[in-house]
Amino acid sequence: MKKSIITTLLATGTVLSPLAAQAQTEIQFWHAFTGRLGELVAAQVEEFNASQDAYTVVQSHKGNYSETLNAGIAAFRAGEQPHILMVFEVGTATMMAAEGATRPVYEVMEQSGATFDPDAYIGAVKGYYTTTDGQMLSLPFNSSTPVLWVNRDAFEAAGVDPDTDLSTWQKVGETLDALKAGGEDCPLVTAWQSWIHLENLSAYHDVPFASQENGFAGLDTELMLNGETQVAHLEAMGEWAKDGKFIYTGRRNEGGANFRSGECALFTESSAGYAGIKAEAEFDFDVRPLPYWEGVDNAPQNTIIGGASLWVLEGHEAEEYKGVGEFLAYLSSTDVQAQWHQDTGYLPITAAAGEATRESGFYEENPGTDIAVIQMTTNEPTANSKGIRLGSFDQIRGIIDEELEAIWAGDKTAQEAMDSAKERGDALLRRFESANR
Repeated sequence: MKKSIITTLLATGTVLSPLAAQAQTEIQFWHAFTGRLGELVAAQVEEFNASQDAYTVVQSHKGNYSETLNAGIAAFRAGEQPHILMVFEVGTATMMAAEGATRPVYEVMEQSGATFDPDAYIGAVKGYYTTTDGQMLSLPFNSSTPVLWVNRDAFEAAGVDPDTDLSTWQKVGETLDALKAGGEDCPLVTAWQSWIHLENLSAYHDVPFASQENGFAGLDTELMLNGETQVAHLEAMGEWAKDGKFIYTGRRNEGGANFRSGECALFTESSAGYAGIKAEAEFDFDVRPLPYWEGVDNAPQNTIIGGASLWVLEGHEAEEYKGVGEFLAYLSSTDVQAQWHQDTGYLPITAAAGEATRESGFYEENPGTDIAVIQMTTNEPTANSKGIRLGSFDQIRGIIDEELEAIWAGDKTAQEAMDSAKERGDALLRRFESANR
């Protein structure tokens, strides 16, 4: 009987050869992407899996950024954590404080032997996810910065020159007047209001969002978002909201649907809006630099990144971490990063990927797609413009969103709202500091 079974296996090709018997090592990767971005990530994973036969990466969507972070935390507590977790930039301090839960990327790459050169990553991106001595804690993946999107058809329909200068908020204000007078019902809409109109506004004008170098220099930080520059900008936006020139649609990227459908003329959004806008917009559009207030502070300085990085979680086998290293090296490779940048509008996280994109002629064929890179890299970041690293930042953003909504509704002045945001946010910072001393 035994001989018969072996003979059958040999005949059918199901024999247990060493290669066939060795199952591929599975790597779990949790992320927050849906739509076009979700399709592109799935394609990257599929291409990596097809490029070798030792590892299989399984990608899973776990909700929006906040939901994905919370899912990762809950899974770790239950001992069911993935190998790789996408965490948006505001979760960086939380992940850094989670001792024993994460394995630094530089250690993963050293131990795996995978190709890894930390100096290959562009400074404005790398600095956000490294220790003070330059060791990379998580891998930059989808890094973006805000820009201004223009619906050229809407401008023309309102009788406004779509090539008008929109470099400053003063000029944007004049243009909003003209668009409204020309019959435009949605002159301006925004995504991610705190990230763009407070966090990036502060960096772009080289004023602090928080003390202690925006949290990079220590946990004993406090918010400084109620300063003259921030309040003046929010006052102007509050007036635009009152006059129907700024239409508020939600805290995240709800305004993206309004812009992509052609309803709105101007849209402040991530450079990564490119993937969705290119796929869905049935109108002529272009991208401009984020406006700044002329004559205010040191503007334009540089904007800061949004998006997310990939954190490696503890609790897995050595062979699995080797696969993690190989996958992260693949995601950082020049060809993969250049294609990701061109498809999505996210920044090329390595200098080589940016140069490859330029040499391919992509920027010439797609004017404006290099604006995010220029905006981020023209000036050397300052202590006020290298990023924001605060504990409980996701919850602080929720507070800020509430206070901004009060401004748009006319229930509070900009000063009252930001004073309240500071008081409420500082209480969370003190709690985080106390818990992580």
